Amino acid sequence: MTSLEALIEALRRLPGVGQKSAQRMAYHLLQHDREGAQQLAQALQGAAAHIGHCGRCHTFSETQLCGICADEQRDGKLLCVVETPADQAALERTGSFRGYYFVLLGRVSPLDGIGARQIGAEQLLERAQDGKVEEVILATSFTAEGEATAHVLGEALRSRGMRATRLARGVPIGSELEYVDLGTIAHALVDRR
Repeated sequence: MTSLEALIEALRRLPGVGQKSAQRMAYHLLQHDREGAQQLAQALQGAAAHIGHCGRCHTFSETQLCGICADEQRDGKLLCVVETPADQAALERTGSFRGYYFVLLGRVSPLDGIGARQIGAEQLLERAQDGKVEEVILATSFTAEGEATAHVLGEALRSRGMRATRLARGVPIGSELEYVDLGTIAHALVDRR
């Protein structure tokens, strides 16, 4: 395999990147942006070598504790459970949550043989019962797997006397009802306040 073929194959590993897109990226980097190619290579190598997982919440971190877990100004009574570090970053960008997080690094998927144990449910239950947490917010996606994950975790938390809540779902801000899918409208009616 040539270096060019190896580069194209490596780029194909990215989500949503097929053969043609990978080829375009490789050709662009090599033909128009060699400096960018070097920068990308160094950044990937550095990230792979230095970024691990926070020992407390499992998000990406270069230190034992991420910046959020190390921040003592956050509300220790609230623990928000998300599927991925990307989900945590999205919630953080809203600026509306000041509690702590627990990143599952996946979701329950019985068809793929992924159960609660494989996504870290035991560690979550341990963390939720630290004596400080009063509410666990289940912020998993609203896919079938995300719903199953929220259900399994919610039941496990409630059986231990913990308060587990789920993110609300409904009509997006700024949307017109005629263009919103029927499932979203139905859930908005059920979850109305």
